[in-house]
Amino acid sequence: MSNKKWVYLFKEVDQAEKYVGGEWEGVRGLLGGKGANLAEMTRIGIPVPAGFTVTTEACNAYLKAGEKFPEGMWEQELEALAEIEKQTGKKFGDPTNPLLVSCRSGAKFSMPGMMDTVLNIGLNDETAKGLAKLTNDENFVYDAYRRLVQMFGSVVLGIDDEKFEEPLDEYKKEKGYKSDTELTVSDWKVITEKFKEIVEKEKGFPFPQDPIAQLKLATEAVFKSWNGKRAIDYRNAAGISHDLGTAVSIVTMVFGNMENSGTGVAFTRDPSTGEKKVWGEYLLDAQGEDVVAGIRNATEIENLSKELPEAYEQFLDICQKLEKHYREMQDVEFTIERGKLWMLQTRSGKRTAKAAVKIAVDMANEGLITKEDAVLRIKPEQVDTLLHPQFDNNAKKDAQEQNKLFAVGVNASPGAAVGQVYFDADLAEKKAKEEGQDVIMVRPFTKPDDVHGMLAAKGILTSEGGATSHAAVVARQFGIPCVVGASSVHIDLETRKLKAGNIEVKEGDFISVDGTTGEAFLGKISTVAPTLEEQTDLMVLLKWADELAAVDGIRKAPKGWPSRGLMVWANADYPEDARRARSYGAQGIGLCRTEHMFFEPQRLPIVQRMILAKTTEERQEAIDKLLPFQRKDFDGLFEAMTGLPVIIRLIDPPLHEFMPDEESLFEEIIEERVKGIADPQKEELLKRIKAMHESNPMMGLRGVRLSIVMPEIVTMQVQAIFEAAADVKLRGLDPKPEVMIPLTGHVNELKVIQPKLEAIAKKVMEEKGVQFAYKFGTMIEIPRAGLTADKIAGVAEFFSFGTNDLTQFTFGYSRDDAERNFLVTYIEEGILPKNPFQTIDRDGVGQLMKMTVEKGRAARLDLECGICGEHGGDPDSIEWCHMIGLNYVSCSPYRVPIARLAAAHAALKHKSD
Repeated sequence: MSNKKWVYLFKEVDQAEKYVGGEWEGVRGLLGGKGANLAEMTRIGIPVPAGFTVTTEACNAYLKAGEKFPEGMWEQELEALAEIEKQTGKKFGDPTNPLLVSCRSGAKFSMPGMMDTVLNIGLNDETAKGLAKLTNDENFVYDAYRRLVQMFGSVVLGIDDEKFEEPLDEYKKEKGYKSDTELTVSDWKVITEKFKEIVEKEKGFPFPQDPIAQLKLATEAVFKSWNGKRAIDYRNAAGISHDLGTAVSIVTMVFGNMENSGTGVAFTRDPSTGEKKVWGEYLLDAQGEDVVAGIRNATEIENLSKELPEAYEQFLDICQKLEKHYREMQDVEFTIERGKLWMLQTRSGKRTAKAAVKIAVDMANEGLITKEDAVLRIKPEQVDTLLHPQFDNNAKKDAQEQNKLFAVGVNASPGAAVGQVYFDADLAEKKAKEEGQDVIMVRPFTKPDDVHGMLAAKGILTSEGGATSHAAVVARQFGIPCVVGASSVHIDLETRKLKAGNIEVKEGDFISVDGTTGEAFLGKISTVAPTLEEQTDLMVLLKWADELAAVDGIRKAPKGWPSRGLMVWANADYPEDARRARSYGAQGIGLCRTEHMFFEPQRLPIVQRMILAKTTEERQEAIDKLLPFQRKDFDGLFEAMTGLPVIIRLIDPPLHEFMPDEESLFEEIIEERVKGIADPQKEELLKRIKAMHESNPMMGLRGVRLSIVMPEIVTMQVQAIFEAAADVKLRGLDPKPEVMIPLTGHVNELKVIQPKLEAIAKKVMEEKGVQFAYKFGTMIEIPRAGLTADKIAGVAEFFSFGTNDLTQFTFGYSRDDAERNFLVTYIEEGILPKNPFQTIDRDGVGQLMKMTVEKGRAARLDLECGICGEHGGDPDSIEWCHMIGLNYVSCSPYRVPIARLAAAHAALKHKSD
C-alpha cells in the first residue's frame, strides 16, 4: 500500500501558512481554501465541527487515473471517518446514534458555487428513524432526508434538479402551502418517498441505503465537479489554473433546521461599500443552501441579536477574531444548532472594486496590514473599473430580462455609454457638436480619418476588428467605451440601419454600450460616472503606490539605470488630455501624435493641399497656414504640463492616410460618369492619389523617411514646437520639450535630419531671447534600430519604444490581419501564450527591448528610455519595463492610475532583485 498521505484531520493540521503579498499560501494548495481554513479555525479555537480533508493531490491523481481513487486514499478516508466517530461519540450508519456528514468542495482559490456539495450523508431509512427518536424531532429529520435524496440525486447521480423541484412545487400547491416551512412531518415523509421514486425511475436503481456507498460516491462527485463546465468557465474568466484540483472536506453535520436553530452567510465588512460592519443574512429553521439559493427570503444579520442574542454576540466576536487573524475581510458561513454556534467556512470575501480599495486603505490605517500590503491587494483592473462610467446594475439587469441585449463583441475599452446611433464620423460629430446629442458611432470598422467622429462620440461599436484595432486603440486612448468585433451586427450604410438577428436599429435610435463587458443594448440604461478626485480612498492608495515606486534603491540598478522606480507618463494629443493626465497623476507626456491634429476637419483640407502641391511655393503656402494651428496646440500642451517633460512625435503615418479613400473616390467618379457628369478636379485628385500608391505603405514613405524626402513638414513642426515653448517660457512657465523622430532604422537617417532640426530650435530661442532645456530623440520601432542602439544613441538623446510597430516588425505580423485571421486561433491552441499586441512578448520583443536599453546606455550613460505604445498601460508589460530599467511608461490618460498601481506592484515584486 502507498505511504502517500491523502487525508488530513482538521485537528492535525499545524499552521503551515505564511502571509505573502495578500495571499495565504502553504496548505491552501494541498487542502484547498475551505479545508485549510477549517483546519486553521480549529487550531485557533474557533468552534468548527469535527472533520477531515482529502487533498487536491488525490483529486488530480483520481482524474489522471481515469476516475479511480489513488492507492490508499479510500482506506485513509475511512480511517479519518473512524476518528471523527471518536471525537463526536457518534457512529456512521448507526441507527441509535448516527453520525451525519457533509461532503464539500474547496480549491486553492475560491470558486463560489462552481463545484459540488452534498449534505446529510449517512441518512437512510433506518438512521432516519433512529435520529428522529434521538432528537424527538421528526420534522427536522425528514426535511434533512429529503434534502439528501434531492442533492445526491442531482449532484452525484446527475438527475436534473427540476425533476425534484417540480413535484415539490406541485405538492405544495395541492396543499395550499406557500413556503417549505409549512410542510409537516407527514408531508416530508411523502416528499422523501417521492424523491426516492424519482431516483429509481431516472437511474434504474434505488437510492443508496449504505452510508459508506453514499460517502464514496459523493467524494467522487466532488472530484469530478472540478472539470464541470461551470467550473472550467469560471477558471477561464478568473485566470485560475486548470491543474490545481479540488480538495474534498468531510465535515460533521450540524443542523440549522431544528428548534432554536438557524444558518447564515456573512461578511466581516460590507462587500459592496467596504464599510466596517458585519453584513449578511440568516434564516431560522433552515440549512445552508436555503440562504445561498434564495429559496426563502433571508433576514438581515442584525436581527439575529433579537432572536438568538447569545449566539449573535459570539458570532460578532468570532468575525473580529477571524479578520484580525487573516488580516483580510472574511466571508463566513455558520450554523446555530439548538443555540450553539458552529463556523462552517471562512475565506477572503469577494467584493466590489470600490469596497476593495476602501477595505485596503482602512486596514492599513488601522494597522492591520502595511501600506505595501494595501497596494498589492488592489488589482489594476479594479482601478480601471472604478474610473470608467458604469451602468447601474439593476437597470442593466432589467434590460437583460427585457431581451434588449442585441450584440456581444470584444470589450475593447471599458466604461458605459448611452447615445443615438450614427453611422459615419461627419454626422456623428455634427450631431454631437451642433445639436448637443450624445452619440454612439457605429461602423463596420474605423480608420484614422474617422477620429473626429470618434472623439465626439460617447461610445463606439464596430462589427469588425479586435482588441488592438484602430477603434480599440483610439477608444482606450481617449477613454471612450468601445465594443469591437460584434460579428452578429450587420450594418447597411445605404439604408442607415443595423440588424442583429431579429433586432433592427435605425440611425438616431438610442443604444447603450458596455465597453467593460463587450455588450450592446437597445435603448437607454442609466449610468454612474465616478471621478478620480471624488474617490478619496483611491487617491490615498495611489499616493502610497507612487511613494513605493519612487523609493531610491528599490532595485539594484546597473550603471546608467534610473535610481528610482518606473514613472508613469501619458499619451496626449490635446491640452485637455494633458490636463486630465496630470490630474490623474501623470509625470510627463510620453507621446503627442501630431498627425491626429492634422485630421481635424478645419485642417485636413490644408494638409491635403500641402500633399498635392505641385511646386515648393504651393507646399510652403499650405505649411505656413498649418504653422499657427500647430503652435497653438503645443502651447496648450506645454502650459498644461509646465515643469514636466512633453515628448512630441513628428509626423509619422504615410501621406495617403490624409487623402480621400481611393476606392470611394473612384466609385463617385464612375457614378458621375454614368450620369454624364464630368468633374476634372476629382479626376485629377484620383490620378494624384494613385500616383502615391505604395504596395506596403506601413513600410514605405513615412516617419523619418518622409522627413528626409519632404523636410518642409517637420521643419514647420519643430518651428511650431519651439515657438510655443518659448512663448510659454516668456509667460513664466517651465516648458520641457522633447522632439521624437519616428521610425529610425539607420543612424545615418538621424545624422541627416536631426542637426537641421536642432538648428531651427536654436534659431527660435535666439529670436525669442529665451533659453530652456530640450532633447531630440527617436522612436525604436524597427528591430535594426535596436540591434544598432549603441550607434543611434550617439545621436539620439532618448529612446521611446513604439511597441505596436516593433511587435509587427519583429513577428512579421500585420496587426489587423493577424487579429482578424489567425491570432485568436494561435492563442486558443497555445501557439502563443498571449496576444503580443496586448502584452509584451518577453522572449522576443522583450529581449530586443532589453538589448536596446543596454547597448544604448553603454554609449550614452544618461539615455532616457521609455515606452509609448499600447503596452504602456498593460500591467504585465509594465512589470517588464521595470525589469529592463526603463525610466517611464506612457499610456492613455485614463490608464494612468492603473499604470501607477502596476508600477508599484513591479517595484515591490522585484524589491530584492
